[in-house]
Order: sequence, then C-alpha cells, then structure tokens
Amino acid sequence: MDWQALEAQYYHPAFRRFPVTLVRGEGARVWDDQGRSYLDFTAGIAVTALGHADPELADAVAAQVRAIAHISNLFYTTPQLEVAQRLVDNSALDRVFFVNSGAEASETCIKIARKWGQQQRDGAYEIITADHGFHGRTLATTAATGTAAYQAPFAPMPAGFTHVPYNDLDAVDDSISPQTVGVMVETFQGEGGMRPADPAYIRGLRRICDDQGVLLILDEVQTGVGRTGRLWGYEHFGVTPDIMGLAKGLGGGLPIGAVLSTEAASVLVPGEHGSTFGGNPVACAAARVVLDRVTAPDFLAEVQAKGAHVMQRLRAQAEAGMRITDVRGLGLMIGFDLETPDETTRLVAQARERGVLLITAGPVTLRIVPPLTIGMAELDEGLDAIAEARRA
Repeated sequence: MDWQALEAQYYHPAFRRFPVTLVRGEGARVWDDQGRSYLDFTAGIAVTALGHADPELADAVAAQVRAIAHISNLFYTTPQLEVAQRLVDNSALDRVFFVNSGAEASETCIKIARKWGQQQRDGAYEIITADHGFHGRTLATTAATGTAAYQAPFAPMPAGFTHVPYNDLDAVDDSISPQTVGVMVETFQGEGGMRPADPAYIRGLRRICDDQGVLLILDEVQTGVGRTGRLWGYEHFGVTPDIMGLAKGLGGGLPIGAVLSTEAASVLVPGEHGSTFGGNPVACAAARVVLDRVTAPDFLAEVQAKGAHVMQRLRAQAEAGMRITDVRGLGLMIGFDLETPDETTRLVAQARERGVLLITAGPVTLRIVPPLTIGMAELDEGLDAIAEARRA
C-alpha cells in the first residue's frame, strides 16, 4: 500500500509531512512500514512522555476501554476525579477543568479570565501575550499567539489581545490598561524557537499582576508534566500562576488537556463552558499512569540529568566546530541553533537517514524533546548520529 499517495488523495493538504509512515513504537524507538527503526527525539511533539507502547499505560487504557470508554460529563467517572485530585495535590492550584488539547486548554484559560474580568475588573477582557508565543490553532488562540503568518489566512482576528516582546517586563507594564484582565505567557517558548524565560521575567510578571490586580496565566501545555525536569515549569521560578493550561505529555499519547486555577479564579458555573470528551475515562486512565510515574521518587532528577547531558554534548559539538550557534533548554526540552534555515532543513533529513527523528522550532532551531524515559545510551546514540550528520 502506498500510504503517502493515499494521504495525498484523501487528506486535507494542511501538513508538511516527513516521507516516513510510522507503524509501531517501543520505548524511545519507532518503526516505519519498511521495517526501519528510528530513535524518536520528537515524542510526538513532547507528548509521549513515557515512550511508545509503555506496558503499564497500555494495560490501564485497555482495562478502561473494557470497563467504560465514554459517558460524558453529565455523570461522575472515577478516573477523571482521580486525575483531578493528583493534579491539585501536586500543584499550587485548587481546581481542574478537563479538555482535549492544548488549544482547548488555552481557550478555556481565556474564557475563565474574561469571566473573572466581568466579575472583578469592571468587564476587563484584554490579555497581554508575548511575541513568538504559541497558544493553539483555534481562532481565539491564534489571535493570542500573535504570529502574523498564522493569522493572515483567517483574518480578521478576534479582539482582546495585546502582544509585547518576550522577556520584557517594561513592555508588559506599559501595556496594562483598565481593559487588561491578565498576562498569558509560556515559561519556555516551544514553537517560538525554544526560548526560556528569564527568571526575573516570570517573577516580575507575578509582581506586576499582583500590583495591577490582574491574572497571571501560564501556558504549560508543553512545559508541564515533567518536561523541564520539574513537574511544572513555574517551579523553576518560585511563583504560582492564577491559571495554568496543560496538555501534551499529560496523557502520554492520548488526547487530554486540563486547566488548573486558584479558588479565586475558579469562576465557571454550570452552562457556561463544557466539553463532550474532556476528561474522558480512557484518556484519564492514561493520565493517571503518567502522573504516578512522573511524580515517583527520582524520576524528575533523572530527567534533569539527561537534559544536562544532552546540552553538554551539544555544546561540546559547538566547540568542536559543528557550527551550532546556541544551545538552551530545561530538562528534556532542548533547542539548538544552526547558522541558516537550509542547514536546519538538511540536518533534519540527514539525521533521519541515520535513524534519528528530529523536528524544528523555527527557521534555524532544532528541537530535542524525546520521551522522558529515554536512556542515556539512547541519547548518546542519537547525539552521535547528529554529529555524524553535521559532518556530512
């Protein structure tokens, strides 16, 4: 079967896919329909936190499908409430709302903030976001993202978003008005080029929001659930958000997102928001396994050690003349820059030929976001292949 021809015939041409049809995975490796294996340094864009075909996760999902796969949010389901309890008990926030994706999580954050603004700030509704941020692909979250290329095909954008430079506190302070309800940023920009926040920036945002009486909303869709070596990205900065959006790694490969909020920001009441599939029992069965594993003793310390090892090796490659211009990251959320977009595109292809899957995060940035369970030997194998590809 020519699967790529089938895709060209039937699927909306919305993706630039790599010429690989993946059919199986195990741990940090995947196999294509020709039987070739690859080390997966993408984890489905920072999603498969426990790797592929994790036995515990697979067993939990299978058991839940056999028990009850879906019932809607008109009834109580135990996996959903168990995951909600784990999220609250392991964070500094108080309540949970489940959705299906990162975009829906961001959308829910926006709706909560607007409702709060009606109640607490005389109808304020505008949210300040950062240039090069990424908050999703719905119409509202595309407007929040503020990248012109994403917005142009779908203009006009919904009103209510002001964009300022990332890591610039003065720009945030200058942009707050009586119509501002909150500030929404990522603690580490993923799609925007793998750029970490300055510690003083996140701490300063908390101070500004407190001083101005507005909400601090953190998009932890990619940074949450252990990706940065802490359970939540905000833990690196010693602050607590008012609202936080999650997705990606939470379900270990199944679609689930969540929004956490403080009690003061938990303003939704029946009829104002909903989700048919949000907190689905099967997705929550997977999330329960992910959270139990990620919060187990030593797990996050190992993620930190793996990330430090990868960055040390990449910096050593840069010093050895590999034309890597910058390396940055937290935990296993790592980006490194080459000199030109052509070099970046070429390295993705050359690494794939050598059995390593890489993805970009901007014109000159490569992203390394493997499963959190990947072994040191596998990391070294992939980094050796990258070094060989750079020499080619």
